[in-house]
Amino acid sequence: MANTPSNMIPLGTKAPLFSLHDTVSNKMVSLENAKGEKGTIIMFICNHCPFVIHVNSTLVNMANAYAEKGINFIAISSNDVVNYPQDGPDKMKIHAEAENYPFPYLYDETQEVAKAYDAACTPDLYVFNKDLKLTYRGQLDDSRPGNGLPVTGADLAYALDCLIEGIENTQTQKPSIGCNIKWKR
Repeated sequence: MANTPSNMIPLGTKAPLFSLHDTVSNKMVSLENAKGEKGTIIMFICNHCPFVIHVNSTLVNMANAYAEKGINFIAISSNDVVNYPQDGPDKMKIHAEAENYPFPYLYDETQEVAKAYDAACTPDLYVFNKDLKLTYRGQLDDSRPGNGLPVTGADLAYALDCLIEGIENTQTQKPSIGCNIKWKR
């Protein structure tokens, strides 16, 4: 289990646009069509990562709670499925249904979207405002598999609440830590 930190790209960065296959609905989903009225969370996750498994239920709960507030969540898996077949699109659909994902779970086969976002790990979280400008990038909270801290989603929730209320997030933004994205050779 690698402890790879996320890359802290500059706040204000415009979200790279994409259109990817949603493994659950079997439709193409674009950022433009799936973005939220007030904000959008882009999450790079995968099926097998212990760090993602550790926070799955909190991500689902937060996505359900914040949908009512105009915030949409979008999950993307960019892992190399040749060497990590458990992260393939067929398994993504099964995983999303088992976890009751209320958000699209998109497959980034070429890994171009992960590269455009400078994603490094799973989970890697990005919060964009209604204009698709980055307001937060980093961790869900301080909990990690095995560290004994409860998964609260506190850091992400604070960032989302600031976005909704239109106030500046003055908390220190800490990188997410997780498994590295499995890049193709």
